[in-house]
Amino acid sequence: MEFFRSTNIDFLGKKWYFLAFSLIFSTAGVLSMLFWHGIPLGIDFRGGTLVYVKFAQSPDTTAIRSQLDKAGLHTARIQRYDVASANEVMIALDEKDTSEADLSAGKNKIISALEGTNPPAGKKDLNDIDKTGLGVLRDALVDKDPLHADPQEYDRLARLVLDARDKTYGGILPSMDTLNSVIPAPAVEALKQGFYTSNFGWKGAEIVGPQVGGQLKKQAQLAVGFSLLGMLVYLWFRFELIYGVAAVVAVFHDTLITVGAFSLTNQEISLTVIAAILTLVGYSMNDTIVVFYRIRENVKLMRRESLAEIVNRSINQTLSRTILTSGLTFLTVLSLYLFGGEVLRGFSFALVIGILIGTYSSIAIAAPMLVAYQEWRTQRSRRGVVPVAAQARYKSQK
Repeated sequence: MEFFRSTNIDFLGKKWYFLAFSLIFSTAGVLSMLFWHGIPLGIDFRGGTLVYVKFAQSPDTTAIRSQLDKAGLHTARIQRYDVASANEVMIALDEKDTSEADLSAGKNKIISALEGTNPPAGKKDLNDIDKTGLGVLRDALVDKDPLHADPQEYDRLARLVLDARDKTYGGILPSMDTLNSVIPAPAVEALKQGFYTSNFGWKGAEIVGPQVGGQLKKQAQLAVGFSLLGMLVYLWFRFELIYGVAAVVAVFHDTLITVGAFSLTNQEISLTVIAAILTLVGYSMNDTIVVFYRIRENVKLMRRESLAEIVNRSINQTLSRTILTSGLTFLTVLSLYLFGGEVLRGFSFALVIGILIGTYSSIAIAAPMLVAYQEWRTQRSRRGVVPVAAQARYKSQK
């Protein structure tokens, strides 16, 4: 299947437009990383605490900020999470609020701040109990024994309570009275004596210590660097050094623009984003190698043509293949970005930008570099021939 047959687009004739496009986006990304948003590293690299909180009603971020300020968490970042109807908020603490000795301290500070200064004395928040707290509910019912039943029955009722909270009410019980439709009323009254329901519940937490975050950052940098070096060496032996340099420059260009896009949009770079960037490196390199192979084949067949004409012909011959493979891959990652949810948003965003830029760079960056290098080498050799010839004439005259 082919989209185009016998195309004759002068890609190299538009190289200055391509250069301007690349300079604009690369410069914008670099300026953002240097002066505006910096490189927005996620919790995986900078260390800290990330807590996902679900509210019974639409959360008021101003009120949440006020509560966190009162608890001394002035640098906490608050962000709505998932769709608006989910009533979820992501709260992040910096590395200084995360202790290596007690990694759960940051999470506990956030939960305590949201509970307020006057929670019901001696009672536990039923919305703050996870599945491991099943025994706490069972023991409370066994202790009160409102139904004069066996412990196994109270264990079953405790499971019904947690299942109703998590499956029916999405993790947040609006009030203790809602349990009347789940378990017998005497059991509800017994639970009221030791439990209450707040207007929120934490759904999960990510906690990374400063030392671990630094190690992950170093390893991510090494992974990207070694991948580029390995591909340079491979192309050096498989083609020529200039082919490897052109391909690595193109991939570095793709990586720079992708990271710059994260900085411009102020989206955090996590481990999954690094995985996407490494995927992008391989994908872009593969697309570039396809063009390089065609160039090498055409150099043998079109000996009388200039390198610029050969490169243009090679790009046109592989254009249909490029659009098919890149287009289908782009539609896949675009669907992932639009419908994959917040967890995969950074990963899919990196791939959406990367595939577009990676396909573009194979045509607009890597291939023109080959031609530019060949023209420079030709001009250099011509400048070297003239002095040698002149020196020979001078010696013959003497």
